[in-house]
Amino acid sequence: MLYLLSRTASAAKQCTRLTRNYSLVSSSSSASTRPSVSMAALLTASLRQQPRGFSASALAMKDITVTFIEPDGNEVEVTGEEGTNLMELAHENDVDLEGACEGACACSTCHVILDDKIFDELPEPTDEENDMLDLAFGLTDTSRLGCQVLLTPDMEGARIRLPSATRNFYVDGSKPAHH
Repeated sequence: MLYLLSRTASAAKQCTRLTRNYSLVSSSSSASTRPSVSMAALLTASLRQQPRGFSASALAMKDITVTFIEPDGNEVEVTGEEGTNLMELAHENDVDLEGACEGACACSTCHVILDDKIFDELPEPTDEENDMLDLAFGLTDTSRLGCQVLLTPDMEGARIRLPSATRNFYVDGSKPAHH
């Protein structure tokens, strides 16, 4: 993922440079002789100039171990790659965390309760996440949506509590299964 982000940033810089060059050419040309170059063509040309290889070090992700504490007190220790969100990590390890919207930040069923230390180290929740958290059952000062919290090395050994219930508009109590 880091590789893709750096590649995209590099392509954006090249596209800006190409656009600037195009602007210089077009402003010095008369309207009848102005070259016909679209932004899509500039971006395509820019992407073609990007290296195609992958760096193993850019793709290497650290494994992080956290413990989910289920409502009945059962503790489930799981390990996931850095960058995985808590909801996906729970689903991959059969932890009973719902996630009815499948990570679209459109419900509050993946509500988790974090330790103060971990909560304070995370970026602030977005307005959309805060809106969904307002619907969460058992909201606390350290509540977050599991789909919005990504594993970081700082979370090594974290204990993540699941609330005793969720507010799901799915009437029959059905929960999405891991794909």
